[in-house]
Parts: sequence; structure tokens; C-alpha cells
Amino acid sequence: MAVFALIVALVLMLTGCEEADVVSRNVSKEADNFNVQRRVTVYNTRTDKVLLEVVGLLSVKQSSGDIDIIMEVAPGQYKKHFVSLNTWTTYVVEDINGAFVDKYHYEINFLPQQIIPYTFTMSD
Repeated sequence: MAVFALIVALVLMLTGCEEADVVSRNVSKEADNFNVQRRVTVYNTRTDKVLLEVVGLLSVKQSSGDIDIIMEVAPGQYKKHFVSLNTWTTYVVEDINGAFVDKYHYEINFLPQQIIPYTFTMSD
């Protein structure tokens, strides 16, 4: 067990994760799991007009000039919306309520089917 703890500590030191990176990753994960109330606002930068506003438990992904908004509208029910962006549109995603994330929480998942058995032997 001590060897395992040493390996985990070495991996964490070598990755060089700063506190802000860890918190950012955790907040993003909470939002993508529909645990954070957010607002997406799409603006026309030429006219300064708001084109669209979406509020709720949602996940936002940017893909090839578009944004995909996936909303949880009821337990187990989701809706997906696409917004096409161009040179005159931009968007802002706001975290409305904030997210509680524990910067000290970590998770290790072993996938037994991926572990290859190996036998160590010593010979004189």
C-alpha cells in the first residue's frame, strides 16, 4: 500500500497541477454533470443586441464554430440545442449559483479487466 501511495504522490508531483487547474477541472466536471445552474448569452457584436439567452442546468461544448447546449429539463430528460456562431456573434457562459467542489477530493478507479497479471520472482 505504501508503494501505491508513493506512486500516486509521484504522479501528482510530475503532472504539476496547480490549485486553480484542479478547481477549474472540478467545476467543469460538475457543470457537465448538470449540477451547476448556468446562463448562456449569445450576442450580436455588430448591433450589441442579445440574440439568445438560455438558463438552467446545462453543459456547453464548442465544436467547429458552433456551440452545443445540452440541458437537463427533468430527471433523466435532456434537450440539445445548437447555436451557430459567425464573425458577428459571440457568447458568454455564466455560472449563476457557483459550484461546491472539494479541491482535496480525488478518485482512483481500478478497471480489473485492464490489469495484466505479472509475477515477480527472485533467483540467487
